[in-house]
Amino acid sequence: MPVPLSAIATKDAFVAAVGGCYEKSPWVAERAFAQGPFASVTSLAAAMKQTLANATDDEVLSLLRAHPDLAGKAALRGDVTAESAAEQAKAGLGSLTEAELSKLTSLNERYTAKFGFPFILAVRNASKRVIFAALERRMAGDLVEERAEALAQVHKIAWLRLLDSVEGNGKGFLTCHVLDVASGTPAAGMSVTLTRLGDHGDLPSSYAFTTNEDGRLDGPALKGPDFCAGAYEWTFHVGEYFAAKGVATAAQPFLGDVPIRFGIDNPEEHYHVPLLCSPWTFSTYRGS
Repeated sequence: MPVPLSAIATKDAFVAAVGGCYEKSPWVAERAFAQGPFASVTSLAAAMKQTLANATDDEVLSLLRAHPDLAGKAALRGDVTAESAAEQAKAGLGSLTEAELSKLTSLNERYTAKFGFPFILAVRNASKRVIFAALERRMAGDLVEERAEALAQVHKIAWLRLLDSVEGNGKGFLTCHVLDVASGTPAAGMSVTLTRLGDHGDLPSSYAFTTNEDGRLDGPALKGPDFCAGAYEWTFHVGEYFAAKGVATAAQPFLGDVPIRFGIDNPEEHYHVPLLCSPWTFSTYRGS
């Protein structure tokens, strides 16, 4: 379970909590501790990232080389960190077909021979198809480009592990806003459902709302401890809304329910998901 920021005030507690975020490299946490105390996981992550930016080339290369091959011999033997094992399992790398394993092994070997460190990808939220596509694409890069990409992936891995290890500051929240572009007005009275995708422990799996006169919810859909990283889905009941408004539609309405799947990467930030809709079209984006 993640620990509160206040519980990692000593160096020993800090390293024990976040020392595994960078693969087999607790020195990153040891050096980052001097930049504390930290008011947020975001600032803690920035300090660890800066620590790596200040490291020597040999230290960075050692960190890259500390990562195991995806579905490599070490992973198959179980000789990897618990974090790596869980991440690879979630990506389905423990259930590759014989042909897939052979292909991945060959690509891993070619990649390491070319760049001098293993192929690194934040695989926790990746599919096998994404992994193979990324590996084949990155094989064509040069060393400078690939080292930068590998480090970017290292930081993504560390961020996800950090969220598993330390509680956020509870300041993030989720909102939405629906606009009826057919009438040029806020979509008041629309039923909206929010669903968590995946395992979020004891937190509720779904929530139901109705938009107010401004086309918004009366408050954040999620905030504080209930607002956590992961995948979610808004379902906007557009067909019901336009039917109630008496808007002419086809016998089989073109739009009924509009689902929008999105991800929360940083639960310390504000995520706003607007919907612009008519009986025939919709659009969305990450707002502010």
